[in-house]
Amino acid sequence: MIRALYDRTMRLAASRHAMWALAAVAFVESSVFPIPPDVLLIPMVLAQPHRAFSIAGLCTLASVLGGLFGYWIGFALFEQVGRPVLEFYGKDAYFAEFATRYNAWGAWAVLVAGVTPFPYKVITILSGATALNPWVFVIASLVARGLRFFVVAWLLWRFGAPMRDFIERRLGLLFTAFVALLLGSFVLVGYL
Repeated sequence: MIRALYDRTMRLAASRHAMWALAAVAFVESSVFPIPPDVLLIPMVLAQPHRAFSIAGLCTLASVLGGLFGYWIGFALFEQVGRPVLEFYGKDAYFAEFATRYNAWGAWAVLVAGVTPFPYKVITILSGATALNPWVFVIASLVARGLRFFVVAWLLWRFGAPMRDFIERRLGLLFTAFVALLLGSFVLVGYL
């Protein structure tokens, strides 16, 4: 079953509908879908390296728009869905305190989730539920998702097919290490 899904994805990446499919996957992955757009981005860039950066740009834009949809889900549906669940468990009083803390660090949460394997959709919905400043959300999303997709596109454009195996096996680890170094640098600077 997995192999059949993989083969179908590869055929889709080579089709004339690939850009639309990539935009759709990037959009829904940012709010509800579990499959990352990299499964289309990688074979599309390998098939058309001269379009690597336009493919990454489309993926970034669709992902951020999908993130805004996730934000809307959290913002518009929290009272109908989220609040009753919190009330049921007796945790609704804690949410205001959590929202304040989250919004103080929200830009960092969006940046980290946007480039690491942490599900970005969780952060998009949480950002809406806590009413994180929408401009902070959009800017952090553009930076994070752009960094993620343009780095992948550049590596594939620069190094080609051998980079594909490396990226597919270690992408999450690489971005997690990058974010850890970035955050560690800020902590270090704060102590100096």
